[in-house]
Amino acid sequence: MAYYVYILASRPNGAIYVGVTNQLSLRIEQHRNGEASAHTRKYNIFRLVYFETFDHIDDAITFEKRLKKWRRAWKDGLIEKHNPNWDELTPP
Repeated sequence: MAYYVYILASRPNGAIYVGVTNQLSLRIEQHRNGEASAHTRKYNIFRLVYFETFDHIDDAITFEKRLKKWRRAWKDGLIEKHNPNWDELTPP
C-alpha cells in the first residue's frame, strides 16, 4: 500500500494545506466536496500542487509533521521545484 503526503493550494502562492493519506484520490475529492477540513473549506483550498509517495505510514507521517513545521518559503520552494507553475496535479 502507498501513503501520500500532499499539499493543496487555493491558488499559486495562496493559502495551503499539508496532509497525509493512503487514498489520495478519495482524500482530494473529500477536500473538494468540503468534507475533509474546515480550513480547506473556509479558504477554498482544493488544488493538488504537490504529493510524495511513501511505502511506510511511519515515514509519511514523519515527513508530514516535518513539512508542517517548515517555513512557508521552504514549502513554496518544494512545490516550485516539482511544479513550477503550481498546476493542479492529477492524483495517482
